Amino acid sequence: MNKILGGKIEIKSKFKLTKRNLPVIYTPGVAELSREIAKNKKRVYDLTWKKNNVAIVSDGSAVLGLGNLGPEAALPVMEGKAVIFKEMGGVDAVPVVLNTQDTEEIIKIAKVIAPGFGGINLEDISAPRCFEIEKRLIRELDIPVFHDDQHGTAIAVLAGLVNALKVTKKDIKKIKIIVSGAGAAGIAITKMLLKYGAKNIIAFDSRSPICRVCAYNKNDAKDELAKKTNLENFKGNLPEALIGADVFIGVSAPNLLKSGDVARMNKNAIVFTMSNPEPEISYKEAKKGGAAVVATGRSDFPNQINNALVFPGLFRGALDTRTRLITDKLKIKAALAIAGLVKNPKNDRIVPDVLDKRVAKAVAGVFQK
Repeated sequence: MNKILGGKIEIKSKFKLTKRNLPVIYTPGVAELSREIAKNKKRVYDLTWKKNNVAIVSDGSAVLGLGNLGPEAALPVMEGKAVIFKEMGGVDAVPVVLNTQDTEEIIKIAKVIAPGFGGINLEDISAPRCFEIEKRLIRELDIPVFHDDQHGTAIAVLAGLVNALKVTKKDIKKIKIIVSGAGAAGIAITKMLLKYGAKNIIAFDSRSPICRVCAYNKNDAKDELAKKTNLENFKGNLPEALIGADVFIGVSAPNLLKSGDVARMNKNAIVFTMSNPEPEISYKEAKKGGAAVVATGRSDFPNQINNALVFPGLFRGALDTRTRLITDKLKIKAALAIAGLVKNPKNDRIVPDVLDKRVAKAVAGVFQK
């Protein structure tokens, strides 16, 4: 704790300030840059840091797996992301935590600050508000907007699952997948797996499974999932759903499962238990239950499935190519690029390390193709 007193980031000048260069860096020389940009706003990318910077915008309403802690408590997380942005992707990222949880106010603030940034990374904003905020900002801004809790997590999960299926010799079109959690991450993961070819998915919210006739907590995003998942209208609980399942993906709450629940899954089961900081089932318990591949969101066990694998390279690529819209096609390409860095996946190695410098380069590269 003492090592990070005062925070984890700072702003540094690219130049040593001297009497000689002060007139160039500041007044009067800076006026020429302002005039140039006023004549052609696109020049802001060449003459300022806009081409390399991102705002990490959060209202603190869904901090990690800890809940609605508010903007001050969200700031350490945003600082940590800023460090990863810079170290792994070379992107300058600025935490912007907001003292409001009003959807329209957040959209308004993001639009107002957008001219100073090359992209906006939404973070730790609770569902379902996060869906509307992202959708509106994508539509109304001319810079890339990406909700990392949704799509960064989904990309990382798909990357891990691609290699886990290689290890267990299973086909995504033939397996039964259980997703625990129908918030930002769970819904994005489910939608991405469907786009990649999954046919049999049952998703759970905190109340029940989601289906056309189930008593789940309603919102538009879940209603959309209800049309495409749980086609047999399973109405049981989570442990019952795991009977005969091939894959469990948890982005929900800690300590939901025991080893006996995993034991009732199909042979060579895959368990991604990703609730942070405490998972749905511990790595050791999942292994005790016979899972062939176990992944968590933590760095102290093998197979860390974390969106830190995604966002540095994703924004690096979007900024370098001035890509405004990060499409589903690009997201799937990013997942496959991450998976492809592990040439011979094994039970305890299905994704590269979060600190592997190749990852951001590989993800950024999908924007060039």
